[in-house]
Amino acid sequence: MAHSLRPAVRRHLSALRMLLVLTVITGVLYPLAVTGVAQAAFPHQANGSVVTRDGKAVGSSLLGQSFDLPKKNPDDAGEAARPDPRFFQPRPSAGAYDPLASGASNLGPNDPGLVKAIAQRRAAVAAFDGVRPQDVPADALTASGSGLDPDVSTAYAYEQVNRVAEARGLPVADVRALVADHVHGRDLGFLGEPRVNVLDLNRALDGLSG
Repeated sequence: MAHSLRPAVRRHLSALRMLLVLTVITGVLYPLAVTGVAQAAFPHQANGSVVTRDGKAVGSSLLGQSFDLPKKNPDDAGEAARPDPRFFQPRPSAGAYDPLASGASNLGPNDPGLVKAIAQRRAAVAAFDGVRPQDVPADALTASGSGLDPDVSTAYAYEQVNRVAEARGLPVADVRALVADHVHGRDLGFLGEPRVNVLDLNRALDGLSG
């Protein structure tokens, strides 16, 4: 009986040794190596592409965020957020720009709730930006798959120029030129669509306004 157990014991010991070796390699050495290379070669990206102003973190260029007016009653959780007309606005977010609630609405294109939400957003954006409802771009009406898209289309960015310029008392031509300077082209020249990072644009806008 004892003789028949020895091969099984040896196999289990070999498996245990292999488990320990692979745990050290894949669970300790590899993560440390990847982290070290990332911190040495790409420290900004490895630390979340954090954007700072006056030494204080104001967001990440990889994550969308809201640009709203302060609440009249900060303690009122039911008070609806109001977009700040002085800033370029991002596309809608199904998770209220909360990274812990990242995700889409999961509503189909014919879902009555989504159809109603799009109609409401179209009317609200048209009134806010002073444009015709039929001129509101699609990304102003629908959330991204993550709900945290940091970019908007060039069409949506340019649509907001007149409203932002008026709210800040700036020449329309200067604000339009600022948007043009922040347009990112297609990746590798053919992937995706031209886009504008909202946080970067708003930071530059603050600089333009002094």
